[in-house]
Amino acid sequence: MALPKVIVALFFALALARVELTACYVLTGNVKCLDCNQHYDLAGIKVLVKCSEVKKLAMATTDKHGLFKTDLAMDTPTRGSSSCETTIVGGPKQLYVLKKNMVSKIFRLHETASYTVVEPLKFYTSCPLSQKDGSCVAKKTNIGSSKTVDLPIPREWGLAPTSYYIPFVPIIGIP
Repeated sequence: MALPKVIVALFFALALARVELTACYVLTGNVKCLDCNQHYDLAGIKVLVKCSEVKKLAMATTDKHGLFKTDLAMDTPTRGSSSCETTIVGGPKQLYVLKKNMVSKIFRLHETASYTVVEPLKFYTSCPLSQKDGSCVAKKTNIGSSKTVDLPIPREWGLAPTSYYIPFVPIIGIP
């Protein structure tokens, strides 16, 4: 009679020994299009979550309504979330984001392991500024054209095309 009680006690001890308590924090939020119609599909927009105390970044993808949900790292601070931020990384189409709407802080919901964004991440599908401003135009860089110049040389000389060695100026004679 004592044997079944021992087996039951052993079974419960083994079952409880395998249970690992882990802290899992869930972040939910949404994105908002400022120049879209009501039925615009917001699916596929990538949102990045970064907490200053955590090295691992969290990534989320929105559904068609603009909602996203992701698991945060286990060592996310529970005392305050002022050091965690979300930002829009990109989407299936080009998005325009103003600097003031680019980042949103997150905060913890009361008595739960859930977080949410302070305000929705906002974006435009077209340039929100006037075209005269030029803010939506790609910035010019100092990198020149990648076109190659190929000078005509006779084929019978058996040399490689001049574009292979004209831009290269060897430094010879420096010890």
